[in-house]
Amino acid sequence: MTRRQLMNLLSTLGFGSTAASTAAVAAPAGSPAPPRTDRLQLSEAEWRKRLTPAQFEVLRREGTERPFSSPLNDEKRAGTYHCAGCELPLFSHRAKYDSGTGWPSFHTALPGALGTRTDFKLILPRTEYHCARCGGHQGHVFDDGPPPTGKRYCNNGVALRFVPEAA
Repeated sequence: MTRRQLMNLLSTLGFGSTAASTAAVAAPAGSPAPPRTDRLQLSEAEWRKRLTPAQFEVLRREGTERPFSSPLNDEKRAGTYHCAGCELPLFSHRAKYDSGTGWPSFHTALPGALGTRTDFKLILPRTEYHCARCGGHQGHVFDDGPPPTGKRYCNNGVALRFVPEAA
């Protein structure tokens, strides 16, 4: 079976599509997030200047960093986690928890911060999320997180920049 045949079969069975969603992940039910007017679109060369090689691999090529390699996995201070590509605030420290997976994990995203799409890279569908401003790949969201949402936003630490709260 070819990849195309497999994708068609999965689509026929109702496993979703690879089209990007315009709804923000953290938007309350029944109230779609307004479209972003501050979209950031750069050329590949401009992204390469702005990002480290590791950030470029994750944010622009949808790579994944090694588990337990990010210092943000152990970050405990109060503050906000921003997209490393464009500085959009994505998560509050209040939503961070230790999932034991080796990647910074959050149960709730900030409103309007993320967009999603279905990812079939591991054959079975997963929900990938990305920054709503620059489209940078952040990680995947799973339905095995803690209350209040039951979600686990499993984020690549290299795709984030932590901004501590002022004392």
